[in-house]
Amino acid sequence: MSTSSAARTYQIRTYGCQMNVHDSERLAGMLEDAGYVRAGEEESTPDVVVFNTCAVRENADNRLYGTLGHMRPAKDRHPGMQIAVGGCLAQKDRDAIVKRAPWVDVVFGTHNLGSLPTLLERARHNQEAEVEILESLEVFPSTLPARRESAYSGWVSVSVGCNNTCTFCIVPSLRGKEKDRRPGEVLAEVQALVSEGVLEVTLLGQNVNAYGVEFGDRYAFGKLLRSCGEVEGLERVRFTSPHPRDFTDDVIAAMAETPNVCPQLHMPLQSGSDRVLKAMRRSYRSERYLNIVRKVREAMPDAAITTDIIVGFPGETEEDFEATLEVVRQARFSSAFTFQYSKRPGTPAAEMPDQLPKEVVQERYDRLVALQNEISWEENKKLVGRTVELLVAEGEGRKDTETHRLTGRARDGRLVHFTPTGAIDREIRPGDVVHTAVTRAAPHHLVADTDISAHRRTVAGDHWEAGMRPKTSGVSLGLPSFGAPPSQPAAQQGCGC
Repeated sequence: MSTSSAARTYQIRTYGCQMNVHDSERLAGMLEDAGYVRAGEEESTPDVVVFNTCAVRENADNRLYGTLGHMRPAKDRHPGMQIAVGGCLAQKDRDAIVKRAPWVDVVFGTHNLGSLPTLLERARHNQEAEVEILESLEVFPSTLPARRESAYSGWVSVSVGCNNTCTFCIVPSLRGKEKDRRPGEVLAEVQALVSEGVLEVTLLGQNVNAYGVEFGDRYAFGKLLRSCGEVEGLERVRFTSPHPRDFTDDVIAAMAETPNVCPQLHMPLQSGSDRVLKAMRRSYRSERYLNIVRKVREAMPDAAITTDIIVGFPGETEEDFEATLEVVRQARFSSAFTFQYSKRPGTPAAEMPDQLPKEVVQERYDRLVALQNEISWEENKKLVGRTVELLVAEGEGRKDTETHRLTGRARDGRLVHFTPTGAIDREIRPGDVVHTAVTRAAPHHLVADTDISAHRRTVAGDHWEAGMRPKTSGVSLGLPSFGAPPSQPAAQQGCGC
């Protein structure tokens, strides 16, 4: 524990999707602006522990309350310690959290991240729990300061919230209706990150290709991708997650024609059965989905396409499940995030008849995973012998008795473990860029056990070596967060949605 004369320390524990990871960077930035210091890994009892929660999966509640129970002895031993709970589960459970875990000091929702430092101070002063849950967004999170986790890669939010009504999803009721940032604000944040040495940004939203709905431009996302292509020094652009309903041909063209937009697409399928898709209110059908896949591959033959799939949705028959397997066979995803259906209170699907037995769902899930692993391995084998460009990732990579390897991401998002030998004049650091040839494939990664052919040291690598992380104070161009859109600048993927 820190002493009363020292800066108070904090730790943030994040659960859930990329949006939560990005929100945690904002929470860290605000705490540090308020004078808190990040707790070291060796510190067992930080002054403040923040749980940024997810409510998508069925066991999210049990996981949180179980963890809070384990925290109580530490809190009893250190009365000055504070525990805060935020995120989607906090938005859902509200006052119930302090009723079930009265040792929690602060509960805040998805719409008021910026209140955390004030709520902590108020709880400390009043010596009682503070619960503040707003019903709508008042300040766009991207105007808040952030402590970025990576020296070379950053999330950039283009929108928050979702206008869809999928019957299995609780997110819209917790994150609210979609709110779009103005293109100029998004690009200003991208430019700020690049000026700090960041090489790669991921444009983030619950449904990124619906971007522009607030200011009446259905082609806004494609324009935004092209504008990112004009940011000097930005080497890689990714986005997640698009919805098949809103996927337009101009986005495919922008991906194919903008050199720094990566040949990678994560597009949730959820089910290959048209009957189940209708029950899910997914507003597209399997042929529409496969047509998008075909168009993407025509424009970018080497694109890696990944997806989300739910197994065991209420009423799913064996015929429905076989339809999903058939779409998987045709789409040939490089990988898939597969989920067993999870009943969430408050969603229409939770009240549907014909909830499937656990053993049926498990058996189907195992068959889907086996099929996708087979396809992933076959697709990865096609890359053996090819030279790939890797952005070196943090961590030591894979070790075994014979070889020490580092890890990097190829432009298509694939994970590659490589040997750091060959054309190297100095140490390879996270954030550096290397070129190497793939020698072996596995279902979930590639291996490059040959000398690298090129190594480029980067500013991002310099920052990593110096222990620096981009620390932004929030991006605003003096524009209102919401309301009438300004003129667009001349220059112009999740929760498994």
